[in-house]
Amino acid sequence: MPNYSQHTTLTDEALLLAYRNSGDNTWLGLLLQRYTGLLLGVALKYLRDRTMAEDAVQHVFETTLTHLPTEPILNFKGWLYILMRNHCLQQLRDKTHNQDDGALAYIPADETDKDDIKWQEYTLAQLNDAIKTLNDEQRSTITLFYLEKRSYEQITAATGYTFMQVKSYIQNGKRNLKTILTKKLATNRL
Repeated sequence: MPNYSQHTTLTDEALLLAYRNSGDNTWLGLLLQRYTGLLLGVALKYLRDRTMAEDAVQHVFETTLTHLPTEPILNFKGWLYILMRNHCLQQLRDKTHNQDDGALAYIPADETDKDDIKWQEYTLAQLNDAIKTLNDEQRSTITLFYLEKRSYEQITAATGYTFMQVKSYIQNGKRNLKTILTKKLATNRL
């Protein structure tokens, strides 16, 4: 039976080695217990909410218990700090992202927004029609570059055109689309 009472005199590396050799979570728990205050402080610094900070500490503990790297950790305290910081930053990003979406959901669209939406839909329909009028080379390269977000190299590989041909087809197609759309949209403004 392991002697856990000596844990206060053991280094982080020794506790980690004892955990790795025995597979006994108690050793890792003793090691994590050492840094509870540090982790809580880091979480409070970033999250500014005690409940969220305590949840973050719990999450980092669980992550450490279930996903501890197999390679040696040379600075366990630093590794834990980085793990906590990254978790807190992710929480803040998620919270900001969710608030942004939620705030927009409750803003009613006024009449000018509805008119703008109709105009955008009309413009997109005109753009689709205009793309269909381009020659095959321009249509395919414009579609691949702007709609499928492919690079010139990827378009070259997919179509067999040279780099200069791809560049030329995209530039000429873009110019032709601008001309077509300018004429259509100028005469058909809602």
